[in-house]
Amino acid sequence: MQIIPVFIDKEIEPNDDLSELIIDSQDIHDGDVLIIAQKIISKQEDRIVELSSVIPSLLAEGISSEYEKNPKIMQLILNESKQIIRMDRGIIIVETNNGFICANAGIDESNVRNGFVTLLPLNSDLSAEHIRNDISKKTNKTVAVIISDTFGRPFRMGQTNCAIGISGMNPILDYAGTKDSFEKTLRVTAIAIADE
Repeated sequence: MQIIPVFIDKEIEPNDDLSELIIDSQDIHDGDVLIIAQKIISKQEDRIVELSSVIPSLLAEGISSEYEKNPKIMQLILNESKQIIRMDRGIIIVETNNGFICANAGIDESNVRNGFVTLLPLNSDLSAEHIRNDISKKTNKTVAVIISDTFGRPFRMGQTNCAIGISGMNPILDYAGTKDSFEKTLRVTAIAIADE
């Protein structure tokens, strides 16, 4: 098994054949775990918004003036969120529509043309499953796919990668019921191997 970060040497466009681009970018073997950046998926699925097309609501205008946010981005944050968890110093922590707790609903201005932002995929697990199935059909290889994004952590500097979509593997390695080095039975230890 190899864990392979996917690098694609072209700007991804909506409806590009991602599985074909991935197959062309490296050798695929049975058991490989392919890690794909969320931004690639968002671009391919046309989860890109031109900010000039966004009309902020009064709520978005009010929050943005209080918390130093672009009101158009604030409107997108509201659109992509179930609830706001916390707002402080220009950072808006939300629960996204697909259940992630993150800053700004995952909306990102980096690695996209000026005046545009990317949104998180609508269903990253389904996106991973489609890519995995397509690669398996085209190569006759069994692979796993992880869609990864960077998340901040409370009270810690820096960001870390986190699996937001998975297909073809169990994302948790559960040690509950096994023994530790002193023969005590572990009860709750479960490692999020997809994030590692």
